[in-house]
Amino acid sequence: MGCLDDGRFAVEIENGVSNGCGEVGLGNDGGAIEEAVKVLLEGLGEDVNREGLRKTPLRVAKALSEGTRGYKQKVKDIVQGALFPEAGLDNRVGHAGGAGGLVIVRDLDLFSYCESCLLPFQVKCHVGYVPSGERVVGLSKLSRVADVFAKRLQEPQRLADEMCSALHQGIKPAGVAIVLQCTHIHFPDIESVFLDTNHEGWVKILVSSGSGDFENKSADVWNDFFSLLKFRGFSMDKIHFRGLSDPCWCPSQSSLSAKVSSKIGPVNPTMISAVASIIESLGEDPLRNELIGTPSRFVKWLMNFKNSKFDVKLNGFLRGGMDALNVNEGNNLNKKITSELNIPFWSQCEHHLLPFHGVVHIGYLISDGFNPIGKSLLQSIVHFYGFKLQVQERLTRQIAETISPLLGGDVIVVVEASHTCMISRGIEKYGSSTATIAVLGRFSTDTSARASFLQSIPSPTSTGEQ
Repeated sequence: MGCLDDGRFAVEIENGVSNGCGEVGLGNDGGAIEEAVKVLLEGLGEDVNREGLRKTPLRVAKALSEGTRGYKQKVKDIVQGALFPEAGLDNRVGHAGGAGGLVIVRDLDLFSYCESCLLPFQVKCHVGYVPSGERVVGLSKLSRVADVFAKRLQEPQRLADEMCSALHQGIKPAGVAIVLQCTHIHFPDIESVFLDTNHEGWVKILVSSGSGDFENKSADVWNDFFSLLKFRGFSMDKIHFRGLSDPCWCPSQSSLSAKVSSKIGPVNPTMISAVASIIESLGEDPLRNELIGTPSRFVKWLMNFKNSKFDVKLNGFLRGGMDALNVNEGNNLNKKITSELNIPFWSQCEHHLLPFHGVVHIGYLISDGFNPIGKSLLQSIVHFYGFKLQVQERLTRQIAETISPLLGGDVIVVVEASHTCMISRGIEKYGSSTATIAVLGRFSTDTSARASFLQSIPSPTSTGEQ
């Protein structure tokens, strides 16, 4: 069994609480979270009473309540009443006396909050069990139990272990197997994004946990399990098993992040205390070993969005190297559309303090004989407006209005983004994306030029897919 040393799983089955602290809900602590969020916003130099931020503390408290609702849920309540008799399934023997009964539910989409940095991470969950005692469990309950543990502050291996142990104790099968594909956004800070031109936007890990028949990672039943998952794009040798040395999972603890964070200097202790109070309000102990450094890491990451003034250097911005589409109609005769596509950006939603990320496509009309603007300047402008508390509509407009005077006024900007708030507040629209557009000058009246640019944008790819 994958049981933790503190006996939390026994407490889970009896009381519905995984941290051994008793059942905890937000209750009146929602107000404490709101006050803490105000401290964080003020630490960023923001006006908590400005339009767009007035209700942010309340929205953040609600989002965190939804995203950590697992602390208030009981596995026993989910499983009891969902066990059904099935004759012939007993003691690992299936129908007609054959080997029996492996049941797998694949591709459960979940999300959780990383306990190291408080950023959300996505989970693709595959769960299986071998029935015993002539009973099976309703398949939807496997998903619900998985979600109970995902909706807590987590790290991948413990998440897999908690799911596995709770299902084993609740169903009492011959064995349980869990495989998780976890994807954590590798959110760069404003300095490293310029230093690391090949920045990888995601950290991914495969973890597993097994009980009973699955406790031995070399057991034949694992081969059956993985054979049914093989077409999911991974193999057994890529999976991290309990007992092996844990890989560095959270990007906030990577060597690059530590190097850049050391340049930031000490962070605001009031903001750190505010984050610690949020963690406590969620029902966790901020002094738990895994959480001790979390407030500081979260504040250092949040400080990337500190309100600041824009000071861009335009020296040497005229350079070549971008794609061009000829436009020979109407007033655009002898002009061409020049484009810079797929400029990556990262930002923070000011409504929920949750990340959103994606790409920016920029197009403009340029006369023959003139060189296009340098890509590095466009990237600087995109990054500057990305590293703020933002909404996507404003981000799109700000980029267009800033580059318009540099490009002669004929500008089109398209932003495509994935928003964490679309999966982390009960909406759970995994894989959804949002596109916004801003047009200035001739692009606002010339439909053929606008269509030419839009058709040049490549089909979107989901950078957050497992």
